[in-house]
Amino acid sequence: MSSAEPTEPADDEEGGQHDVGLRKIIHVDMDAFFASVEQRDHPSLRGKPVAVGGSSGRGVVAAASYEARRFGVRSAMPSLTAKRLCPDLIFCRTRFDVYKEVSGQIRAIFRDYTPHVEPLSLDEAYLDVTDDLKGIGSATLIAEEIRRRIRAETGLTASAGVSYNKFLAKLASDQNKPDGLCVIRPGQGAAFVQSLPIRRFHGVGPKGAEKMARLGIETGADLAAKDIAWLRAHFGSFADYLYRAARGIDLRPVRANRIRKSVGGERTFSEDISSGPALRETLENIIDIVWDSIERTQAKGRTVTLKMKYTDFQITTRAKSLQRPVANKAEFAQSARRLLDEALPLPLPIRLMGLTLSNLEGASAAELPRDTAQLSLLL
Repeated sequence: MSSAEPTEPADDEEGGQHDVGLRKIIHVDMDAFFASVEQRDHPSLRGKPVAVGGSSGRGVVAAASYEARRFGVRSAMPSLTAKRLCPDLIFCRTRFDVYKEVSGQIRAIFRDYTPHVEPLSLDEAYLDVTDDLKGIGSATLIAEEIRRRIRAETGLTASAGVSYNKFLAKLASDQNKPDGLCVIRPGQGAAFVQSLPIRRFHGVGPKGAEKMARLGIETGADLAAKDIAWLRAHFGSFADYLYRAARGIDLRPVRANRIRKSVGGERTFSEDISSGPALRETLENIIDIVWDSIERTQAKGRTVTLKMKYTDFQITTRAKSLQRPVANKAEFAQSARRLLDEALPLPLPIRLMGLTLSNLEGASAAELPRDTAQLSLLL
């Protein structure tokens, strides 16, 4: 192998890294967060199929309750499609101010146990509790206590995954949803990953799973059987991630603070989309959340970038740089809409859309807590 290739994992890495690198990581993921907040605040909605988002012909589902998901309703789905799948579906308008307030309550609970909290979105975060503030010592006990407190203090449920790295903790949090807990202990990671269907891997969407199935890859074990050269030939830069993921390896630390290079958010769709109206509706949602984060952090930047990942995993970006920092939301939105218009019509459906403000100036680029603008992958 060349020096650029991933090396074969040593036994201690495969089982959970050597002692120096062994961490206690929790991934907490709120259950159907936006929809659950609506059901909590409106008792008449409890037990009923609920979608958060626009119900108009151009509307898009931002989140769906578990009752709605049983009918196949998913986030980023056109509202008309969702209504056809579930005729009794009830639509609620988004209330981002409420969701952010609840998210703040949840993060306050996290910080009672560790300062090492890395938010991914309003509804999920990684926690490194290797040295927890309460001296509990057990990541499993901490996860159980956090889940109890979230229920008691917010009236909502959360699922949690506990493991020795971020990739495994995220997989674990999805294992027993909703309102579940899963622990992957050192020595279990590779076997756990290799037992999973490939569609469970973060970053592998429906189209990616179809491509892998055509290549004979349907489980983590099938993926682990492929060498890095074969993976690179078929998946390009995505290969290195797949190689390590199939072995349960992830050396990324939990980053509570980072040097801010941009403020942004992105959404991975549960179903690939290509229609202009659906893309524009999704972009408007991203604009709202990202601009709120820009205002909250007082970020000042000159470059607006639109990112899209196609169903073949190729990523394209379009950027517009201004001579001065973006002055207001209208200017930010206008730049973002213009970038999307320039990209249409799309050569292929896309599975991800993102929007960022970069070329930050002054205090905007200071070391700050990670931004909350990253949208949930599947709300």
